[in-house]
Amino acid sequence: MYFTVDQAPEPRLPLYKTVLCITCALLLVVNGFSLFHNLQALKGSNFQLGQSARVADRLQYLNVLVLDAESSLRGYFISDSETFLGPSKTATAEVESEFADLEVLLADSPSQLKNLAQLHALVRRKLSILNESIDVYKQGGLEDIVKIAKVSDGRAAMDEIRLLVVIMVQEQNEILAARSASFYHEYQKAVMLGIGINLLAILVLVMFYQLVRRSFKTRAAVEFALQNANDNLESTVVKRTEQLSVLSRHLISVSEEEKARLARELHDELGANLTAISMDLGAVTQQLLKTAPELAAQLRRAKGTLLETVELKRRIVEDLRPSLLDNLGLCAAIESYCEEFTRMTKVKCDTEIEVDIDHSEATLSIALFRIVQESLTNITKYARAGNVSVTLKQVEPNLTLRIIDDGVGITDEALVKPMSHGLLGMRERALLLGGTLTIRRGRSERGTCIEAMIPLSAAGAKATQPGQSDLKEIGLIAGGPV
Repeated sequence: MYFTVDQAPEPRLPLYKTVLCITCALLLVVNGFSLFHNLQALKGSNFQLGQSARVADRLQYLNVLVLDAESSLRGYFISDSETFLGPSKTATAEVESEFADLEVLLADSPSQLKNLAQLHALVRRKLSILNESIDVYKQGGLEDIVKIAKVSDGRAAMDEIRLLVVIMVQEQNEILAARSASFYHEYQKAVMLGIGINLLAILVLVMFYQLVRRSFKTRAAVEFALQNANDNLESTVVKRTEQLSVLSRHLISVSEEEKARLARELHDELGANLTAISMDLGAVTQQLLKTAPELAAQLRRAKGTLLETVELKRRIVEDLRPSLLDNLGLCAAIESYCEEFTRMTKVKCDTEIEVDIDHSEATLSIALFRIVQESLTNITKYARAGNVSVTLKQVEPNLTLRIIDDGVGITDEALVKPMSHGLLGMRERALLLGGTLTIRRGRSERGTCIEAMIPLSAAGAKATQPGQSDLKEIGLIAGGPV
């Protein structure tokens, strides 16, 4: 299995998905422009329809104005009351206003403008005749009006006006019908175009949905495979970590047993041999004092070297297995080691041991002693401390061992991820006893505090050591599963 710290490449959307997205967006944009264009076209067609309807209405209104003016004159002639002259007095102004509006409305139709000009002339002539009739009536009375009516052709003038109005209305209705057909055609075209674009957009969206659905299924399958691989990896890591932890504890136990065996051999066999040599050198020196003083002096120097060798042997034996630990117990061994630490480093070391461990609990005693030993060694190498305190207390349901210094303190990186073999060894010794070891800042964020908490049930710690059967079960020795 390989691991990399290289930056992962940025994922890119496949080209065909990008093309589909752009196509769908373009279709929607085109549909928007088409709808806007069609809306404008429909609006124009609707305006033209309204304009045609307004022209027809105004033509009809012109005819009504002329008829009202003529009817008002008849009432005036019969009743001789000027109250009937109201429509005829206002007819001219209203007619001119209507013709001005019609000229604007029919500006895009030359044939209708021509008809409008003829109609305008007929209406003006008709209104002029009506106004002259009023003057004639005022001067000659009703008899002159009757005479004029007999010889004039007023009905023909009105018929011409009606006919021209009908022609213009009919032509305007034809224009209205044509514009209605154009409006319907534009509307139908807009609807068909919108339906076509929408169908195409729906098709593209369906295709894109299928692609997204397929991508989602693929991603779900990949995530499922990655989850399975991650679960397998985690189980493998847990298994390997457990194997390494058990192996580490086994090696610690074997190492302590080997150290104890070597210490005993050095103390017994090497000590006996060195003592015998010292006795022989003393006897020979006494015999040569008188006969060969020079040789006696050399033997005394050799005996001095031998005594230094004996002291070296003692230090080696104490380092391998403190004799005080086996003879006087953990309390005396820790106090003695702390006194030796103070003597060698000139760093004040206070001890507070409130509990003593039975000599039979060798595993517990040696583990706690080694934690103290490794902690003081690290303080000597790195802490630059002035004071150290070592405390061993019994706080139900744990034994608590705490080593605190006032030095420079442990680094944040080492706190988060301790990689020192000494720190890892102390942690494994605590785990060997079923306990925990924590490393943190000391008092007021100064120095370092190492705290080991061991369950009181660890008094039977021998049962927690990995035996041959445990090692075989996890495949760490021959005969176990691979």
